[in-house]
Amino acid sequence: MSEVIEYKCPACGGAMEFDSSSQKMKCPYCDTEMSIADYQMAQGGADGVDPDNGSADWTANGSGQWEDGETEGMRIYSCQSCGGEIIADETTGASACPFCGNPVVMKGQFSGDLKPDYVIPFKLDKKAAKEAYYKHLKGKSFLPKVFKAENHIDEIKGIYVPFWIFDAEVHGDISYNAEKIRIWQDRSMEYTEHNYYEIHRSGSVSFKNVPTDCSKKMDDALMESIEPYHFSEAVPFNPAYLAGYAADRYDMKAEECIRRADNRIRSSAINAFRETVQGYQNVSESHTNIQTRNARYWYALYPVWILNTTWAGKKYIFAMNGQTGKMVGDLPLDKKQFRKFAAGCGLGISALLCIIQIIMTLV
Repeated sequence: MSEVIEYKCPACGGAMEFDSSSQKMKCPYCDTEMSIADYQMAQGGADGVDPDNGSADWTANGSGQWEDGETEGMRIYSCQSCGGEIIADETTGASACPFCGNPVVMKGQFSGDLKPDYVIPFKLDKKAAKEAYYKHLKGKSFLPKVFKAENHIDEIKGIYVPFWIFDAEVHGDISYNAEKIRIWQDRSMEYTEHNYYEIHRSGSVSFKNVPTDCSKKMDDALMESIEPYHFSEAVPFNPAYLAGYAADRYDMKAEECIRRADNRIRSSAINAFRETVQGYQNVSESHTNIQTRNARYWYALYPVWILNTTWAGKKYIFAMNGQTGKMVGDLPLDKKQFRKFAAGCGLGISALLCIIQIIMTLV
């Protein structure tokens, strides 16, 4: 069984936590504050991670093993309902699963787990997450009016979500068929002129810090919706940043996420090339050759506030970027109000439903 992590306050002996506002270790009992570096010095020091700059196709840079003593006191809690696993210490009070709200139990040790290379510390606290949630509910025309009043927030949890972070260089050769159309008329006739072109684009695009969450129970669309994160604020991982929070345990290796990262990179590269083809009425790709080079990846933890809510017997999950404050989440639809709107504009129900769902989820 794991021992309890004790981030003891040097002034009063209480349990210190990482404070998102000051970006320091703070004691909630006597308000003593210390920087992470000063706290480490007081506790005997701890080394960060500085991944090398080597490059090879989809090469792991960093992602080392935990050093002796680093995981002492950390606990792994396992949800018996959804299978979610989180890493926490006793000060977190991890008694409920942040994904589904059901009770969690302590599971075991960190055997075989990789140590994160980087962490983006929380910058926004629980109060900010609650305020962002209520702001998210405003201005939603098709949200049931009683939802805001009756929707019960079961739990708000600050959790570090595991991500594989990918860098890559992409070389592309893309050909397009394009058309320009010119229309004019005289007194008696209208003329249309069609000019056809073959266009070629070739070049390289660099991508840095492309994230893919490596937790199966986290909805990929939800995590992508709260992007972007500013990796410039990432710091070498230190367990002290987990004090007062929980950390989701990765259950997808980098090899399982490479395809998703590669698809995102290739799609972004294709869009970047396409944006250089301007001034044509019709453009279509005739040949596409995208090659990924010098790709490498790291393991990082990103801050997310998870809000579990219940309304009319159904659970709703919202997520907020713990660095930027961007909030997303699914919302119920007032069907009666929706039908009136659909009847008034005369559009198909399925098309409108799709549009409304997107608006209510992301806006």
